[in-house]
Amino acid sequence: MVGLKEELLKSIWHAFTALDLDRSGKVSKSQLKVLSHNLCTVLNVPHDPVALEEHFRDDDEGPVSNQGYMPYLNKFILEKVQGNFDKVEFNRMCWTLCAKKNLSKSPLLISDEDAFKVWVIFNFLSEDKYPLIIVPEEGYMLKKGHKRKNWTERWFVLKPNIISYYVSEDLKDKKGDIILDGNCCVEALPDKDGKKCLFLIKCLDKSFEISASDKKKKQEWIQAIQTTVNLLRVGSPPPHKEARQKRKELRQKLLAEQEELERQMKELQTANENKQKELETVRKQLEAAAARAAEEEKKRLQTQVELQDRFSLELEREKMVRQKMEEQVAQKSSELEQYLQRVRELEEMYKQLQEALEDEKQARQDEETVRKLQARLLEEESAKRAELEKWHLQQQQTIQMTEAEKQELENQRMIKEQALQVAMQQLEQLELERKEALEQYEEVKKKLETAANKTKSWKDKVAHHEGLIRLIEPGSKNPHLITNWGPAAFTEAELKQRQKSWKGKKATSE
Repeated sequence: MVGLKEELLKSIWHAFTALDLDRSGKVSKSQLKVLSHNLCTVLNVPHDPVALEEHFRDDDEGPVSNQGYMPYLNKFILEKVQGNFDKVEFNRMCWTLCAKKNLSKSPLLISDEDAFKVWVIFNFLSEDKYPLIIVPEEGYMLKKGHKRKNWTERWFVLKPNIISYYVSEDLKDKKGDIILDGNCCVEALPDKDGKKCLFLIKCLDKSFEISASDKKKKQEWIQAIQTTVNLLRVGSPPPHKEARQKRKELRQKLLAEQEELERQMKELQTANENKQKELETVRKQLEAAAARAAEEEKKRLQTQVELQDRFSLELEREKMVRQKMEEQVAQKSSELEQYLQRVRELEEMYKQLQEALEDEKQARQDEETVRKLQARLLEEESAKRAELEKWHLQQQQTIQMTEAEKQELENQRMIKEQALQVAMQQLEQLELERKEALEQYEEVKKKLETAANKTKSWKDKVAHHEGLIRLIEPGSKNPHLITNWGPAAFTEAELKQRQKSWKGKKATSE
């Protein structure tokens, strides 16, 4: 049915193009209705005029293109053809529509019936490509005569089983035929008699020497004739049908490639559209991200302004705190100045006391006083030793206390140890002072007589204070120490020195 449809399309194409009078490629809907009705009549197909109206419902006013008519022709007419129709009547109907367009000369050299047959033969031999054309093997070549042996130019036409040659290509004056059959052969000849591109066609009754226009034409003719002879030998269809079938297959292949290319282009277009959609989506996302970024930037600027305001408040508060600190520093500086003034006053008093001490050192220092001083120091040392032994016992007792109080007691012990060391240092210092006092005693005895008058007042003071001699030093704000010799017999520094000396002696004895 596919081959039948292709043969029918050739005649329909002629009828359709005949309706296109202005050659614009378009035919009015009314003309298509007439053509469709006639086709349905000759092909024995039920006609449905409503289908045609429905098919072209979107184009009621203007003409309809042939591209738009082909889907309707295939679906409603050609697909319904069953083969139960008269082909001659079908061809004659189509010929009736296109005869005026294809017959330009009047009167014709042939009859109308012969012209119709030629048109049918043309459609049969034409390619399945529009506009329809025939691709025959034909052309001018030189033929050698059998009697005169002269060379004459003739127009040769290769047919399925015969080669006809004419005076010219208008095919009016036929000069003869070369009958082809399975016993014929064709072979190339060398150049001779000034003629080139020669080949020989051998038949049963005679042979024909022919000269082509060039080597390519020679080879094409030899190959075409040999192919025709081979097909005649095996009883195959004429070569033009095989060639047409090959060309048809080639067109189908090219069409399939074109369809595949169009499919790939559609896929690429679809992919491109999808990519464009993705890009549009990405663009929208970027715009949304930019909007969010702008909103974030706005919030950041607002936060920055708030932080700047808060920083300004903190800076003002810091300035106030610094101002208060500066006031406190100024107050402390004032107090320090007062303290330094007091120190200067005390230093002045100390100088005065030093002057008085120098006067006292020049006073009477007798041996008895030194001895009493030594005895008093010994007694004080013994008292301190007893007190330190008591502290040692207390330390031994505190070692046996619970673990929770051990650390605190250890700290107290260390403090007492330090105090003991200070006392020992003071004892050593007092020992040194005692030795110095003994050395001074000898010197004082010599000066005693000289300083008798000057130290009369000091004798009264010493007698008033139970015969003790105390150096005049700057007073302390701490409470006066009371010993068995009376209040302020020793200073705190002297006592620490004595404790340190005693502790060193005890360590040495142990």
